[in-house]
Amino acid sequence: MREQWFTFPKIDPVALSLGPLEIRWYALAYLAGIISAMLVMNREAKRPDTVFSVDDIARLTNNCVFGIIVGGRLGYVLFYNADFYLSAPLEIFKVWQGGMSFHGGFLGVVIATILTVRKTKIPLFSIADLLACVAPIGLFFGRIANFINGELYGRVTEHPIGMVFPNGGVMPRHPSQLYEAFLEGFLIFVILNGLRIFKPSLSPGILTGLFFLLYGSGRIIAEFAREPDAHIGFINIFGFSQFTTGQLLSVPVILVGFILWSSCQKK
Repeated sequence: MREQWFTFPKIDPVALSLGPLEIRWYALAYLAGIISAMLVMNREAKRPDTVFSVDDIARLTNNCVFGIIVGGRLGYVLFYNADFYLSAPLEIFKVWQGGMSFHGGFLGVVIATILTVRKTKIPLFSIADLLACVAPIGLFFGRIANFINGELYGRVTEHPIGMVFPNGGVMPRHPSQLYEAFLEGFLIFVILNGLRIFKPSLSPGILTGLFFLLYGSGRIIAEFAREPDAHIGFINIFGFSQFTTGQLLSVPVILVGFILWSSCQKK
């Protein structure tokens, strides 16, 4: 029998049941990420040298929540299961059945931020850099929730770190959700906030560009251990068939990040 270091913890995806109402860990993860980010940004807004107010943060938070939900859902519909939703468009609105795309939610936040700064006259990169520093909190909680749900698990592995997931068959698989929580959440948070604290003279936009670069790179790396979506599988590009949808969507994120990072460097 194959030796394993870990076993998948039996955690109910439903955190709390109140009669017919079920509160799931995934919803709590979204809530924790949003509240944590808002608290950090509010603290920054109270500093005497800041260029935005607490009211600006409240407006930005509301717009970003809308952007996350709408963008995340539409991103999943368009990027991951367009044929199904085109044949059954009313299913798009059943968000409680799952199906959210980070890349779609990410684009929604970008649009929400741009629209917010146009109304408030906040310098775009002043708020974007702060958003880049707090976004990994939500990413970390989200991936932990994926792990609790036993979804988005990794590929079959013979390494001891493999786990048998409830819906993943009998073979041990990479806990790729935890890899992503580390690469997309914890690591990016430490790097960006470390730079913000110890190098406060960085040009506006540098941290935003680095977030793009680090997220895209981390996602591509983690996807090598993650099982591709069953209805999509691997994608053949230039004769190679080992790319996933998540990896391909992360390429333009890296490119935009590199352009932004390089253009914001001090001359």
